[in-house]
Amino acid sequence: MLLTLLGLLPRPRRILLLLIPLLALAGGAAFGGRSLRRSRPKRTPEQQDTGTAQPAGVPPRCGGVLAAVGRVCFRHRRWVLAVWGVVLVAGVLIGGRVFDSAGTGTPAAGSESARGSALVAAADPAAGTVTAVVDGPRVDDPAVRSAVTSAARAVAALPGVVSVSDAYDGSTAGTAGASALRAQDGRASLVVVRMADGTVDREVNAVSARLDGIGQAASGARVTVGGDLVLSQEVKQQTAQDTTFGELVTLPIVLIVMVLVFGGFAAASLPLIGAVASVGGALLAIFGFSRIMTLDTSVLPIATVLGLGLSIDYALLMVNRFREERGRGASVTAAVERTSATAGRTVAFSGVTVAVALSGLFVFTSPVFRAVGAAGVSVVVITVAAGLTLVPALLGFAGHRIRAPVGPVPDDGFFARTVRRVQRRALPVALAAVALLVAAGAPFLTARAHTAGADVLPASFASRSVADTVQQRFPQQIPAPVTVVVEAPQQQAQRYARQVAELPGVSGVRPAQQVAGNLSTVDVLVAGDPQGARAQSVIGELRDHRGGLRTWVTGDAASVVDFKQEIAHRGPIAFALVACGTLLLLFLMTGSVVVPVKALLMNVLSLGCSLGALTLVFQHGWFSGLLGFTPAGGLESYIPVLVFSFAFGLSMDYEVFLLSRIKELRDEGHSCARAVELGLQRSGRIINSAALLMVIVFAGFAAGQMLMIKEMGIALAVAVAVDATLVRCLLVPAAMSLFGEFNWWAPRPLKWLHGRVGLREHVVLPPLPSLRPHLPALPQLPQLPQLPPQLAARLPHPRVRGAAAAKP
Repeated sequence: MLLTLLGLLPRPRRILLLLIPLLALAGGAAFGGRSLRRSRPKRTPEQQDTGTAQPAGVPPRCGGVLAAVGRVCFRHRRWVLAVWGVVLVAGVLIGGRVFDSAGTGTPAAGSESARGSALVAAADPAAGTVTAVVDGPRVDDPAVRSAVTSAARAVAALPGVVSVSDAYDGSTAGTAGASALRAQDGRASLVVVRMADGTVDREVNAVSARLDGIGQAASGARVTVGGDLVLSQEVKQQTAQDTTFGELVTLPIVLIVMVLVFGGFAAASLPLIGAVASVGGALLAIFGFSRIMTLDTSVLPIATVLGLGLSIDYALLMVNRFREERGRGASVTAAVERTSATAGRTVAFSGVTVAVALSGLFVFTSPVFRAVGAAGVSVVVITVAAGLTLVPALLGFAGHRIRAPVGPVPDDGFFARTVRRVQRRALPVALAAVALLVAAGAPFLTARAHTAGADVLPASFASRSVADTVQQRFPQQIPAPVTVVVEAPQQQAQRYARQVAELPGVSGVRPAQQVAGNLSTVDVLVAGDPQGARAQSVIGELRDHRGGLRTWVTGDAASVVDFKQEIAHRGPIAFALVACGTLLLLFLMTGSVVVPVKALLMNVLSLGCSLGALTLVFQHGWFSGLLGFTPAGGLESYIPVLVFSFAFGLSMDYEVFLLSRIKELRDEGHSCARAVELGLQRSGRIINSAALLMVIVFAGFAAGQMLMIKEMGIALAVAVAVDATLVRCLLVPAAMSLFGEFNWWAPRPLKWLHGRVGLREHVVLPPLPSLRPHLPALPQLPQLPQLPPQLAARLPHPRVRGAAAAKP
């Protein structure tokens, strides 16, 4: 990400680069005719709006908390800008540390596989391995042998190293025999270095550098260094690079699109400034959570892209409403206040709905879900705060330079005509849209869960290359798909291993390896896909037949089974809580029970379409060559849950955008059909513009190389595109046309409750003053004498364009 890129630079360069956005803000304020020093603006005879003072005839202030917040932020805009500048600086300065403290491969907390892995980790002094593949000359070549053994001795003396194993000495405790470290063709060998718990990157880099030196000592030898510790390093580095690349690519494109939308640079730049400040605040929040919980590496770009997209959306909505108010003749001061009272309510309400959708992740026990939920909710809070405080302050600096439309949004246009066509054929359109969404979501029924290893990276990475080489040329070093942790003496563990070999689906069992004391591990081999149906069936057999011992079944296949069980048990609870919260919020907003239920069903349909596309692309390999990845044969186990939560919140975001306008028009007395027509006409352009910007942001992040980020980016881009077009422009008008006035039905007790505690989106705004309040009142003309009827009949009558001439 842009802020992370700055955070990775040395501190002096960070401080210098921080001056660039601050100087840009100051220059923009000066270029916009504002001085950072408070001064009383001059007033022209035409009462130009160049400051906070209002011309004569100003309407009374808007009521409500949000209007007051906008008014205060506008009046004290220099202080607001300074506070957000401090947030940005703090986020940049500590941004690089967020990736340093992130982890990878966090298992499901509390599950059997997680408990077994924790027992082994606590007993084993090694935290991971660094593995080098020495390829080229024959293993028995004297030069190769000398280079490898010399490097092994040097590596064993480095800090953080527990043990070193190579193809020439298999006697080191806890390592495989020499034959297991030789390739079957005799032209490659492995050097396995086990690193102590608490190893830092500097120690891993020192070991990697010394192993790389084997290629220089042995002529013709090619050395590739990998292993799980190197994999973790490369995942963190590539995640940071992908996030940086996504922002550096998308932000200029977003700026160009917003210039086309608003027709000017001033209005287009404000959402970008708000987005950068929001991401700075998001980094602060994520860094705070990283101090109290372990964050998976994938949490960081997911939360960042959410904050970037939402902040652009909210700022876009605020600026668009500001332009509308200016087009109606409001001064900058009045326009900011009215924008905060109307669009500000929509932003706040939308933020609450997105936060409710993400809160469902707290129901799960897996750390990755809770970490994403905590980071996501905090990011939403920060983006809403930026939209309600920073954007009004920025409008105070540059509002008079934003080009206002010549008049209000016309009531007839593309979206109004589209709604009228849909309303004439409401039932066929609704059935066709539902059928299309259901068909698009059907592939998700064949989705298969998968836990990614080194294949999360492209094949060009060293750790991925080492993992592929081990898979192809070192069969005895292939990680077993299933590992059973046995709490028993070594002899009993060995007898248990022989019993396991007789279970159905088991193709082989490696000898029990003692970890410490009475704790041993038994590797179970399964033919076929190591995470497929057969492996998962073996997991069930092992948990049903424990041989009278205390055992814990672990491994990648067991993690997949535990994830699936967690989602099956807690997923319905999470969905029920999110659905109830969403229904309650939409009821408080609309006073109807029909509209919230209908919105919930439509969101589920659009989410199914997104998950179906995710399955086709990343499991079945559609467009894999274009997107630059190799299909893993399944979806990362936790990605569908995250996609559902994020996409559900974003879909409700656009639902609130549209319903707020429809409800506002409904409260003004329009019929249901007319309110839908005008609501989509007045908000359709901004909804589709916001969706286009969101798709650009998600697509930019999907252009990276990390597979999990690709999955999230593609799924969310499809969800937003489908929701803003097919659902909001076709299905919503068709459904509301079919239901008619029944859309606003609620039982009488609920109507009474809404009248007492309802969150009304519609704000009664005071009337605007005359567009030319400075003009003096015209003097009253004297009344002319009335002509006689005979003379008046002889005078020519004025002709009205399009009307027939009056007869004499």
